[in-house]
Amino acid sequence: MLVGVKVKKIRLKRGYSINELSDRSGVSKSYLSYIERGIQKNPSLQVLTKLANTLDTNVEDLLDNNNTAIDGIDEDWVSLVEKAIEDGITKEEFAGILEYVKFKKRQED
Repeated sequence: MLVGVKVKKIRLKRGYSINELSDRSGVSKSYLSYIERGIQKNPSLQVLTKLANTLDTNVEDLLDNNNTAIDGIDEDWVSLVEKAIEDGITKEEFAGILEYVKFKKRQED
């Protein structure tokens, strides 16, 4: 899991808005947004420490790349799913989209 996805997941679990995390951690809102959206993929140890302390976790947890569920999957697919999650698409909606695509493909055959 990318650092930004982890930060966002923990932030939401703790009930913080992006503004609140920014204020509490001292990390600018724009930089935090870049991290969460994967634009900034390698934030400094100093920034990670601030975020970890504020989120009541540790840097190792933010950096943990335990990708067992997604090992071997093309990075573009992972990014696509992460983007869908970021955009608030539910599992049910995503499954519905897949069913629609299958339906359209059957019509083409």
